[in-house]
Amino acid sequence: MMAGPIVVGVDGSKPSSVAVEWAAADARRRRLPLKIVHVCEQWPEGLDSRKYCLGTLEAAADSARAAGGDSEISTELLDGNVIEALIGQSASTDSLVLGSRGLGGFAGLMLGSVGLGVAGHAAGPVVIVRVPTTAEHGRIVVGDDGSEAAREAVAYAIEQARARHARLLAVYAWQAPIVSAYAPDYGNLLEDSFQEEVRTARERVGRWRKDHPDVEIADQQVREHPVPALIKASATADLVVVGSRGLGGFASAVLGSVSHGVLHRAHCPVAVVRPRGKES
Repeated sequence: MMAGPIVVGVDGSKPSSVAVEWAAADARRRRLPLKIVHVCEQWPEGLDSRKYCLGTLEAAADSARAAGGDSEISTELLDGNVIEALIGQSASTDSLVLGSRGLGGFAGLMLGSVGLGVAGHAAGPVVIVRVPTTAEHGRIVVGDDGSEAAREAVAYAIEQARARHARLLAVYAWQAPIVSAYAPDYGNLLEDSFQEEVRTARERVGRWRKDHPDVEIADQQVREHPVPALIKASATADLVVVGSRGLGGFASAVLGSVSHGVLHRAHCPVAVVRPRGKES
């Protein structure tokens, strides 16, 4: 992953406060600086938007300091379009953390254009924190399909598992190709195809275990759509990690049905990882 601060976007809402707490804990665990940013939108003439914006940043910084640890904490006030400003920040950061909903520019995040725009085009991991983390399970879940985006997601998930001293579960969800049930030897063809995918997925996990012997890595291959597979796994996870785009069931993640389903229904924070250097 890229060396740089963890950046959290705030707007004064409760979800952004939860995001600050998550980001502060992540910075403490991974020994990274924390940067808190707020995009100050233009208010009607006569209203002092800058004073409000600076107050929002100060309150978030106080909250981060109260979370403890010795992470370096900085703040920055940004201007302009919310999505563009946040994407711009992502180019030089380790990761970008956002709450699931908010006020002003963050309104409708995850359900609307802001969350999708940032997660789909940011130059690196974007973590969406939907609810306060009330329990620790000691497990990170990552969706794997063998694509470049999935490889980046696995690298981030391994780093998270290592920092948390947690187990990692790699989930490969296989969907049967659309083939006529009247095709000759239909059942055996599907079974052979599934077993080949399972073998390939297990080989990938075997390489990760060899390269990262300090991290406990488990694997799961299922005949299921990736959304319900990851949602079920998220019930006992501290973080679910998915690639921004992939192959098979993970194709068009973030902009398609898989990411929507995971972001809407996961029981824990979700990290969407986009390979760096890719055109947005």
